Amino acid sequence: MDDLRYPIGRFAFASDPSPEQRRTWIRWIADAPAQLRQAVSGLSDSQLDTPYRPDGWTLRQVVHHVPDSHLNAYVRFKLALTEQTPKIKPYDENEWARLPDAKGPVDDSLMLLEGLHRRWVILLESMTASDFARQLVHPDRGQVSNDWLLQLYSWHGRHHTGHVTSLRQRNGW
Repeated sequence: MDDLRYPIGRFAFASDPSPEQRRTWIRWIADAPAQLRQAVSGLSDSQLDTPYRPDGWTLRQVVHHVPDSHLNAYVRFKLALTEQTPKIKPYDENEWARLPDAKGPVDDSLMLLEGLHRRWVILLESMTASDFARQLVHPDRGQVSNDWLLQLYSWHGRHHTGHVTSLRQRNGW
């Protein structure tokens, strides 16, 4: 089950990253919308409504989840950049995945993700090392930095794209 849940492996934080590592992670964020769009390209509604693993979300829910999550991440970056160690609010991603908008056309979420990532990359490319060191408080994870967020969300897009591509591969789609 771990292989199905973590097709690219589990998230691992690299402390004290280099500027080159940050550029790579920013590039992964920049590339994520196109990679997710390519991953779901040509899938039928019944394929999109297939869970990527037993008791997992459908591919449709996965696609809608990514911009939900990344919108929250974008706001968290901005809060950490503009406030002193803000405390952020988590959200229940499983409940969000059950809402009616997570059952609609995936293109709506893909377009949202594309626009969001264009803005997000502009912000990320403008950040300094001290900006990446800025902290926020997550009620479930404690104090984390923008560096941690950058690494998590550069992994997150590839992680969920991996859910789609691994299911396609397993099912011969």
